[in-house]
Amino acid sequence: MSHLATNKTKLLARVRRLTGQMAAIEKAITEDAGCATILHQVAGVRGSVSGLMDELIEDHVREHVAHPGLSADARAAGAEELIAAIRRYAK
Repeated sequence: MSHLATNKTKLLARVRRLTGQMAAIEKAITEDAGCATILHQVAGVRGSVSGLMDELIEDHVREHVAHPGLSADARAAGAEELIAAIRRYAK
């Protein structure tokens, strides 16, 4: 995943925001916040995870499926990796 190095700062910022969101959910549960509040926070995390996944998928497609210098075998392998990841994510 060396190609992710160019977006490393951006990706880490997303992960850190997710960490903060999860800490806020934990705090809300600990402090007996209302269900609606916690549901909204969880929905926010879900959206953040989806955004991270979208960005990683885009990077993967560009580097391991659509990159002009790839062989047919490398493209096929990249596509299979992506399909497997999407299947796991969609469950």
